[in-house]
Amino acid sequence: MEVNRDEAERCIDIATAALANDQPEKAQRFLGKAQRLFPTEKAKVLLELIAKNGFTPRQGGHSDFSGASGPRQRQSNSEDTRPEEKSSDTSKSYSADQLDAVRRIKQCKDFYEILGVQADASEEELKRSYRKLALKFHPDKNHAPGATEAFKAIGNAYSLLSNANKRQQYDQSGDEKRHPSSHSPDNRNFEADISPEDLFNMFFGGGYPSSNANVSTNGRMRYQRREGRERQREGGLALFVQVMPIIILVIVAALSQIMVNSPPYSLSFRPSAGYTQRRLTENLKVPYYVGEQFSREFTGLNLRNLERTVEGDYVSNLRNNCWKEKQEKEGMLYRARYFGDNDLYQRAQRARTPSCAKLSEITGS
Repeated sequence: MEVNRDEAERCIDIATAALANDQPEKAQRFLGKAQRLFPTEKAKVLLELIAKNGFTPRQGGHSDFSGASGPRQRQSNSEDTRPEEKSSDTSKSYSADQLDAVRRIKQCKDFYEILGVQADASEEELKRSYRKLALKFHPDKNHAPGATEAFKAIGNAYSLLSNANKRQQYDQSGDEKRHPSSHSPDNRNFEADISPEDLFNMFFGGGYPSSNANVSTNGRMRYQRREGRERQREGGLALFVQVMPIIILVIVAALSQIMVNSPPYSLSFRPSAGYTQRRLTENLKVPYYVGEQFSREFTGLNLRNLERTVEGDYVSNLRNNCWKEKQEKEGMLYRARYFGDNDLYQRAQRARTPSCAKLSEITGS
């Protein structure tokens, strides 16, 4: 287990470096490996942040994961905020660069300009451009006025240009191309087949829209429910597959209770079934519980060997709990720094690590 912990920490270090170099996919891959090797709060927090917001280094060169001593404060800019947007955006801060980027998208004259690619761009270039812009303009990441409309325009542009037939029609329209934000009837053939949010989830969420999607004759996407007979036919098998793991766990647990002998002691904090007599080890004074026949079965050398085992297990539990406490505290600090939450930062600073204190008291380190 200790080897896995070291390897997991190494993977987290690699992922952090990848995030600093604007490589979220590499970071997500190594964080997933770290969680499989040895789950930690730090890796979990980083994965949640990547899944929710993506990762783009802030202007000014400060990484989200620098060793700053306090929460990072975001730059706010209240200029050029339209009156109708103030009520929803004044509580969220944004940078001048984010506002300028939104304005650029709004001034674009066609879908190619929105994605920042040439008219002969390949499918891979379209994907690469969309991935970068979608992370940059997603409403959860960019709170500048008009960012939501810009995000929708980016999604619509990619959805249309990634469809070969619609892209050909769009290219052939020539001077008749409408501004991407236009909603006139002549633009109906250039509308996206999927919503920007669903498209984003397909790229970054690892899944597709939850509805059962079908394409109609005009190319638009509509969602319909499955037929009742299909649900009835598949429902029985799906229920069996869902219940099977629980049945297996119950069987394994029952067999374990039958085949495995109970240990001679328990490190629980209170008496339990079969362990009612409280004792203390001679060396470290570790409390543990034993059964009524313990005094007859363990004496002399056997008792000393058992107490060494008890103390070893106790110290091992303290080390594991200490590790978890540190990871939880560090996770809170990461959240506080990323979201600029002063209250959360103060709570994280005051968070106690009792297992670490007890371990230090026993081992003297």
